[in-house]
Amino acid sequence: MKLPNRECAIVEIDKIAHYCLNPEHPEGKHKARVFKSALDLNLDDAEELQAILLQAVANYDAIPGKRNLYGQKYIIDFPLNRSDKQAIIQSI
Repeated sequence: MKLPNRECAIVEIDKIAHYCLNPEHPEGKHKARVFKSALDLNLDDAEELQAILLQAVANYDAIPGKRNLYGQKYIIDFPLNRSDKQAIIQSI
């Protein structure tokens, strides 16, 4: 199924830059290391990753995940090819 209200999806650039791609973040540094080694993405690529995630929301199916205080979470798995590298990305 497609993500409900996907046209209203927001991908916070701060979360990408300060968490997902930040090698200094206490929890996010592990994601940052994987993004760097698998796809050569780093802090300078935060806007590119934001655009990729928004495109994935529009084009790929979402699977309902856990519900929390903020509402229903969804999981989107999608392939990402960048330069000569490729990986399957899971966005929650």
